[in-house]
Amino acid sequence: MTKFKKIKISSEFITLGQLLKFADVISNGGEVKGYIAEHKIFVNGELCSKRGKKLREGDQIVIENSLFFEISK
Repeated sequence: MTKFKKIKISSEFITLGQLLKFADVISNGGEVKGYIAEHKIFVNGELCSKRGKKLREGDQIVIENSLFFEISK
């Protein structure tokens, strides 16, 4: 199942951990570290394993080639 979702933010950035929770990929913040360790997450084409990675408008996030997100304002 492939999903694409635009994530609208009102602040300057959102962290990768916040995105995962906001997009209902995980149910709470305590799951972030384990989820990132077990899944391949790409931010703008580069493999990312930092839950604090700042995501800004225009950034594209791909998880396991099945979940696609784009940050927008």
